[in-house]
Amino acid sequence: MSDDTTTSPGTELDPEQIAAWLQEQRWYGSKSRGISALEIEEDVEISEDPPLQILLAQARFATGAHELYQLPVSLLAADQVGERPVIAAAGAGRSAVDAVSDPELARTLLGAMAAGLSAETDGGCMRFRHVESTGPLPVGEAARPMGVEQSNSSTVFGEETVLKVFRRVEPGINPELEVLRFLTARDYPNIAPLRGWYEFAGRSLAATLGVAQRFLPGLRDGWELALDQIRTDPAVFITSLASLGRVTAQLHNALASDPGDPAFSPEEPSSEALALLVATIDEDIERIFVRLPDDERVAPILGRGQDVREHIAQRAQIGVGGRAIRTHGDYHLGQTLHRDTHGDSEWVIIDFEGEPARPLFERRQKASPLRDVAGMLRSFAYATSAVAILHGQSAPGQFEDRARQTFLEQYFSTIEPALLPAGDAGVLNLLAVFELEKAVYELRYELDNRPDWLPIPVAGIARLLEAA
Repeated sequence: MSDDTTTSPGTELDPEQIAAWLQEQRWYGSKSRGISALEIEEDVEISEDPPLQILLAQARFATGAHELYQLPVSLLAADQVGERPVIAAAGAGRSAVDAVSDPELARTLLGAMAAGLSAETDGGCMRFRHVESTGPLPVGEAARPMGVEQSNSSTVFGEETVLKVFRRVEPGINPELEVLRFLTARDYPNIAPLRGWYEFAGRSLAATLGVAQRFLPGLRDGWELALDQIRTDPAVFITSLASLGRVTAQLHNALASDPGDPAFSPEEPSSEALALLVATIDEDIERIFVRLPDDERVAPILGRGQDVREHIAQRAQIGVGGRAIRTHGDYHLGQTLHRDTHGDSEWVIIDFEGEPARPLFERRQKASPLRDVAGMLRSFAYATSAVAILHGQSAPGQFEDRARQTFLEQYFSTIEPALLPAGDAGVLNLLAVFELEKAVYELRYELDNRPDWLPIPVAGIARLLEAA
């Protein structure tokens, strides 16, 4: 942090005001607990005109836990603030405003990427980088906020590039940057390619702060597409799942394609990792099944917690096999976009950050590609039932079975066989373990948040028990 207290926002701003503002933001990660102390750990000047500085603020809690947040701020005079959100008052009649909420101020970050800016501080260096092979960044084009997001803030420039600012920051490289950089360098076609990024590297912290990607206008969210076409044209949707199966396999083949890169090279799967997964599921089952309500929503699995535990243990005994690779990590229909075309180009896979509730080091761990497959299969189950819950219309008979079959046939015909366990029995057993893991997680979530949706994970668990 700079020693110049006359120009550093981090030394002028009241930490209590910053903490109060932070706790009101939709991307604040600990809504159930208040901040007991806030410290500005880094304060980096990016631009004087317009004024833009990036604060890395450590929010501390009474329990001893802490979270790091990125706050791009601009110090403006009272007559310049306008409708911009004020973070805190500053000296000399100025206010610190949230720069990312203003597309014109956010443009400064994209300009820093285009220029390859490096900003030094006492604690380290903030570096901005541009993927030159993707062409010039649209710094001078029209800018607009992308819309409401839960954990990040995004700005679209020229309708062809989107800048995503990570609000909550964790030490280490973010999987979104790591995976996109890997796939973009290898020309994997079914993503929004990486165009640039920025990061901080210091003595006590190294972290990804934001990425720029190609913006793909006019594409439909895969989940919304499913809810629409299951009601209006289910046969067309089933047909499109064939290409989604191939694209998913092509993604896994690409992620496993460089044995010389330690972060991506395929590895022998660990039996210890599977044992830990089974133990974690076992603990979840023990906690969740005692909380199940005694009603028809959960009748198919009521009192069957021990059956589920034994079923998982039996399947896990067959072993792991195949390879552990980098995967998507949070794969479902909502992580896809669909364009109105045919063939494998109709699907785009997005959001490689992994499951947001998991710490970053877990999201970077390698796993069987079948874990992604299980997530997508569970998404088919949700879409099939959501049509009735949200729209009062039943999906066609055997729709979920047909969706699974179409997707899996094309996935298994495209995936590199060495990435999977040997033999159909090994593949199906490991896939069933991952599906049960996901369904048990869903059961806990719906029990806590959407009791009316409980029948969806209940049916998934019952289905897997019957398949035994």
